[in-house]
Amino acid sequence: MKYTVQQLARLAGVSPRTLRYYDEIGLLKPARINPSGYRIYGTREVDRLQQILFYRELGVSLEKIMAILSSPNFDRVQALMEHREKLLEKRAQLDLLLANVEKTIAACGGRMEMSDQEKFMGFKQQLVEENERKFGKEAREKYGDEAVDQSGRKVLNMTREQHAQLEALSNELTEVLREAFKSGDPASELAQEAADLHRQWLCFFWDDYSREAHAGLAEMYVADERFRAHYDKEQPGMAAFLRDAILIYTGQKS
Repeated sequence: MKYTVQQLARLAGVSPRTLRYYDEIGLLKPARINPSGYRIYGTREVDRLQQILFYRELGVSLEKIMAILSSPNFDRVQALMEHREKLLEKRAQLDLLLANVEKTIAACGGRMEMSDQEKFMGFKQQLVEENERKFGKEAREKYGDEAVDQSGRKVLNMTREQHAQLEALSNELTEVLREAFKSGDPASELAQEAADLHRQWLCFFWDDYSREAHAGLAEMYVADERFRAHYDKEQPGMAAFLRDAILIYTGQKS
């Protein structure tokens, strides 16, 4: 099948302007331009657009999509399998929240009682499962099953107030770390404040805090690319900066 911009836009549920923009930035070029000046798209372009929209649904930036699809190692079938896995994860998260909403509706209608803790269970369960998918394997190898399971139980048992405190603390840590990073000195007062905030944040998940475990986790932030990417998305090198600040804070580095 061959499609014009208008036809492909209707087929894919995007705007013609979007397709023209993808053409302008080189993300999705038409197969050819016909004598009348219309962009014409074929099967190959349809498949590429499908991949683009899959990635966009998962929140991937256009710049990163361009790099992925342009890679000589790009495997369409493998990419589709990865899309499927991520979409299943997303569906599981939505199912949790949907169950929470339905239970809340029932509680509002007087058909059942719902504690304040239960009102936030869907969000907390989602957090625990997401952390398990992302970091569970490495965490269990480093700290053991019991420690990881205990951390999960602690999150699920958080009160509404504790959950709000955790969110506020996370935001404060991000802001202080961002400012401390500008100095370039992990031993600075602001960097050490960030390390202490990180300790406070950890204590929401750990029953027993130790400087050695804190330092070990900081090392993992740099050694594991997924942890590193979480902090380096703010600024390249921020994961290493936080690690050094924590190592100084815990006395593991002078």
